Amino acid sequence: MGQTDKLRALLAEEGALVLPGCFDALTARLIERAGYSGAFMGGFAVSASRLGAPDTGLISYSEMLDQGRNICAAVDFPVIGDGDTGYGNAVNVQRTVKGYADAGFACVMIEDQVSPKKCGHTQGKQIVSRDEAFSRIQAAVDAREAGANILIMARTDANATDGMDEAILRARTFADIGADITFLEAPNTIEEMTAYCDGVPGPKMANMVEGGETPFLPPEQLAEIGYKVIIYPISLMLAGLQVMEDALASIKGGSHPDNLAGFGHLRDVVGFPEYYDVEKQYTTD
Repeated sequence: MGQTDKLRALLAEEGALVLPGCFDALTARLIERAGYSGAFMGGFAVSASRLGAPDTGLISYSEMLDQGRNICAAVDFPVIGDGDTGYGNAVNVQRTVKGYADAGFACVMIEDQVSPKKCGHTQGKQIVSRDEAFSRIQAAVDAREAGANILIMARTDANATDGMDEAILRARTFADIGADITFLEAPNTIEEMTAYCDGVPGPKMANMVEGGETPFLPPEQLAEIGYKVIIYPISLMLAGLQVMEDALASIKGGSHPDNLAGFGHLRDVVGFPEYYDVEKQYTTD
């Protein structure tokens, strides 16, 4: 079964699908080893890890695609990839959808912000017109129907600019167009989250960002509200950031960092044992 079919099957199961966020092949592999059913590759974390830059449209399609190809090749579970605005007009959206499918993603997210976009939980967001937003998602759905083996997630950031009524209207229309999953970014209250889930058909995604605009709720409550997919896009990055800063402070102070993983464990995670097994098959000694 391919990754897209695996994701379809997961969406058909009871309960919510919890997906931690990855930003490189190593974090994707850690998520898989921890027993999760999939992962989410978000633009915020990739931009931070690859460029050391904010999620403000600075990272390009080719950079995101390259990162995603490495991530998808490192694991054997579905990965949802952030396709931002599609990187241009409707024709660019179709190229993005096809490229993400070829890279191995099970689903691509396309949003209705203007380009350059901004992180959904920061200031200064702007959205395109309804017609342009609907055109983007139609182009993405058409690319899927033309043979791109990938699901389409349609995102709206309209709540921050035009309010919940507009956001729900857009999300509902995205579902009518044929999006497999919808995502209303940054609802500010549980009431807004409930209104979205009650007002839009099909699978819906919740974005749990520590310190973000949306109430941070446990998976069980999110499932009760009506969410099917729950992502934690920066949790691993926040955890790693704290530990790495502590380690750097220890080294600078002349002491050895505490609570480090063992070198043997790192070798195991990145696949040295499997490498040695294959190497033995082809030895000429």
